Amino acid sequence: MRRFHSLTEVRNELTAGTTTCRQLVEYYLDNIERRNGRLNAFLEVWPEEARAQAEAVDAKLAAGTAGKLAGMVVGLKDVLAYKDHTLQSSSHILDGFKSLFTATAVQRLLDEDAIFIGRQNCDEFAMGASNESSYFGPVRNAADEERVSGGSSGGSAVAVQADMCLASIGSDTGGSVRQPAAFCGVVGFKPTYSRISRYGLVAYASSFDQIGTLTRSVDDAALLLEVMAGPDTFDSTVSQREVPAYSQLLEAAPHYRIGYIRDAVERPGLNHEIKEALESTLEGLRNQGHVVDAVDFPYLDYMVPTYYILTTAEASSNLSRFDGVKYGYRAPDATDLESLYKKTRSQGFGSEVQRRILLGTFVLSADYYDAYYTKAQQVRRLIKEKTDELLRQYDFLILPTAPTTAFRIGENTKDALAMYLADIFTVQASLAGVPAVSVPAGEDSKGLPIGLQVISGAFREEHLLAFTKSLTETLTPAMP
Repeated sequence: MRRFHSLTEVRNELTAGTTTCRQLVEYYLDNIERRNGRLNAFLEVWPEEARAQAEAVDAKLAAGTAGKLAGMVVGLKDVLAYKDHTLQSSSHILDGFKSLFTATAVQRLLDEDAIFIGRQNCDEFAMGASNESSYFGPVRNAADEERVSGGSSGGSAVAVQADMCLASIGSDTGGSVRQPAAFCGVVGFKPTYSRISRYGLVAYASSFDQIGTLTRSVDDAALLLEVMAGPDTFDSTVSQREVPAYSQLLEAAPHYRIGYIRDAVERPGLNHEIKEALESTLEGLRNQGHVVDAVDFPYLDYMVPTYYILTTAEASSNLSRFDGVKYGYRAPDATDLESLYKKTRSQGFGSEVQRRILLGTFVLSADYYDAYYTKAQQVRRLIKEKTDELLRQYDFLILPTAPTTAFRIGENTKDALAMYLADIFTVQASLAGVPAVSVPAGEDSKGLPIGLQVISGAFREEHLLAFTKSLTETLTPAMP
């Protein structure tokens, strides 16, 4: 069976009778069997369940009652609740835990006949930019197995990259869908904050977390958003706005106003081949008749520290619930309640999660709250206001997704600052709460994927997706 690039291709073959959902599942299961031992993208595969789902969908297709996602084989990042399935956030501290309910986004996928094939590796509690902090070991990039997949949704990105599923559902706090998408040469989409319900998504930083998608086409990203978005009685923070038919609104306008951040292009640490890809793309857009201008954004150097102060503060609060009392791992050598807390959390959490909890607890302490947390909230407001201002002047902002292509496994693990700076171009959209997408823009001289990022105004996903679809059609070489 050939590699499919979109659900449209799958549905065409299903309609023609040249394949079935059951055959699709077997194809992906075979690929997982061959490749996952090296890549470590899946933590758990559900073969019998996927086969049963596939047969049920085949019956619906024959009866003409199948949902929008019939034929789409999907993997779930290990931070999404799926009833009676293991949910571990790639952490030792949740050993043995099975979810008691299903996340709203996951249920909506099931209702439209998506077929779930397995649970995917990620950075522990979605904290990381390389998928090296997972309790289950790093995810390896299929383009070069000695290099990282990106994070935290690295397993989800590699699963699509290596053709182990058609699409993956991940989460994006500060770039955790977009950055691994860039490293793996796939489409990584983060919607506006609140566009998709967070009910059933394990919380890292609640004012940033958003469910996103990793696909091989913009069309599939649009369809998945269409299915998952919308009001939810279980989530009081979700938007009540009507959900457009995103998959039917992918016709781009002939001309747009596009801005690119001058400091991002001229930044010393930016890989020269990524810079060349960006400049080539911008020149191509000018030649197509779009207005393309350099813009000033004075807060670029403040975004990463602002992001990490705020997210670690929220993480220190959100992760306080994992204490060994009610579920998951419990330290076997605890002697009293206090030692139970200390030993369980010390043994259960990995070093990166511990670092962020400690940092977050520090910035929330009485002596430093105003100096760090309050100040960071003020800077976040400035970043949001400036971003919104630019997005009123321009339809889109284009910038690199990451400053480098995929780096070697172990290269940055002893330098937390270098690891955190991998998020420098993705945290802007997260701080401002606006949608953003990373699209493939060819490869560097080592054969490693390059990603470019497009940002639009809040709740303008239909315009963002339409533009990025046209952009992916002009970027070369095409996705493999």
